[in-house]
Amino acid sequence: MNAGRRQQYLDAMGITRYVLRDEPAAAGDGQIVNEAEPPTVAHQEMPAVEVQPQQTEEKGGAEAWDVLKAEVAACTACELHASRTRTVFGVGNESAELMIVGEAPGADEDRQGEPFVGRAGQLLTAMLHAIGLARDAVYIANVLKCRPPGNRNPSVAEVAACQPFLRRQLALIRPKVMLAVGGIAAHNLLDTDEAVGRLRNRVHFYGEERTPLLVTYHPAYLLRRPEEKAKV
Repeated sequence: MNAGRRQQYLDAMGITRYVLRDEPAAAGDGQIVNEAEPPTVAHQEMPAVEVQPQQTEEKGGAEAWDVLKAEVAACTACELHASRTRTVFGVGNESAELMIVGEAPGADEDRQGEPFVGRAGQLLTAMLHAIGLARDAVYIANVLKCRPPGNRNPSVAEVAACQPFLRRQLALIRPKVMLAVGGIAAHNLLDTDEAVGRLRNRVHFYGEERTPLLVTYHPAYLLRRPEEKAKV
């Protein structure tokens, strides 16, 4: 995506693009820097992650994906199977370098069987475009594969039942970076109750492979609090 089109997405979301003072004027797209709020650092400095859209051979193989998708579709490990319309497995590039993890399907996702398809999903797509990524260049999944009734928070038992599926997805994709959107996803992936505002701008690690994991606000939260979009 060219710089002009990317700037249009940023302008539409009300996000100011800052560039470093010593960056040459002819340089391409720089990092978005909020000078009034320097990022904190945990464990190590924030990596300069640049995920480029690419079409590569699937890391996990088609057969392994088919098996996992069938197991999720037939899952009855928790009570959510009784009220779901369909399971919401995940969608995107199965060789993606960036894996985005949300909390659980909502009503739109339950009907369509795809994560982030409602208003929050539209905003997530726009956010990806704003950093030069097409939606199909990343992989998007949820902590839960079934919708909790009334969009309530997932229970401990429900998360435990779904966790092996998410871990197998991660093992097949082997992304360079994970991004947890929202408190439910961040708290369950990192086993913490720390606020998202304190978890963001820090590098965390997930699983035995210690995949770098970043945390940000959920798009649904940004729809309620548009003044927070610039932080994301």
